[in-house]
Amino acid sequence: MDSEELTEQETALYDRQIRVWGVDAQRRLSKSHILVSGTKGTVIEFCKNIVLAGIGSLTLMDDRLVTEELLSANFLIPPDENAFSGNSLAELCCDSLRDFNPMVRVSVEKGDLSSFGGDFYDKFDVVVVSCCSLSKKKLINEKCRKSPKRIAFYAVDCRDSCGEIFVDLQNYTYAQKKLDDTIERTLQYPSFEEAVAVPWSQLPRRVSKLFFASRVIERFEQAEGRNPGETSIADLPSVLKIRKELCEAQALNESNIPDGLLERLLVGTKEHPPVCAIIGGILGQEVIKAISGKGDPIKNFFFFDAVDGKGIIEDISNPSTGS
Repeated sequence: MDSEELTEQETALYDRQIRVWGVDAQRRLSKSHILVSGTKGTVIEFCKNIVLAGIGSLTLMDDRLVTEELLSANFLIPPDENAFSGNSLAELCCDSLRDFNPMVRVSVEKGDLSSFGGDFYDKFDVVVVSCCSLSKKKLINEKCRKSPKRIAFYAVDCRDSCGEIFVDLQNYTYAQKKLDDTIERTLQYPSFEEAVAVPWSQLPRRVSKLFFASRVIERFEQAEGRNPGETSIADLPSVLKIRKELCEAQALNESNIPDGLLERLLVGTKEHPPVCAIIGGILGQEVIKAISGKGDPIKNFFFFDAVDGKGIIEDISNPSTGS
């Protein structure tokens, strides 16, 4: 892949981008293969960004049918009901994404990503999952790690006006700019399972409240056998009970996970398009960094809350190993 050069057509189409990040970065992008599972609003923003950036191929997985709720933040779905009758979300989004950049191969794969074997994952350089259960995130991340090549793994979720991105680049080397010099730097990433297993007492003193709240909601959905987002305000008593149990086990004050934040995550299951644009933009930027090997990547969580307008990067790793 690294020996292949850009075609004359690619060089002409991506001229402006090449001026920003160079020919080598664009060549790596144009030969990259990305898999996306779950096509909610945040991921659609991401897909639009990387298709326009000029990746090699994009494979979509989402067998769900269109609902009124999904229409609220997915601008790729045509408004005509006859157009999406009987088609899956992935199929509808695929057709629209092809129009953004005909040079990018966009396709659909049917099925549940977590049920696919390792050979399937080996075809991709990047795997992005959205709105996955706790167990599926762990499983898919582990399958990526077992591949003979390094596969970058990202998990993204957006609820109400909040968003979370998890990044696992495994053992990642990149070029870091220092004043007028460029140095090579290597980062060691933990898996999702390792990151969420880090004892809360070992975390930095001021970790984003969204990190803790997201873990409580994940634990609740897993205990109840719910799909991500299948929650309501009626679940608050049970969620508060889980918060109490986790905080006691982790020696954390419950004030670090406010009732109001948990309520927002339970009730606000619909995505906010402006927040989708922000989270999808950040995710696209991070994937481009990982593929090109240029720029400091996020390690390893990113949180955004539109209430205070802050985007926060948190390194949730085992302090003794750095991963």
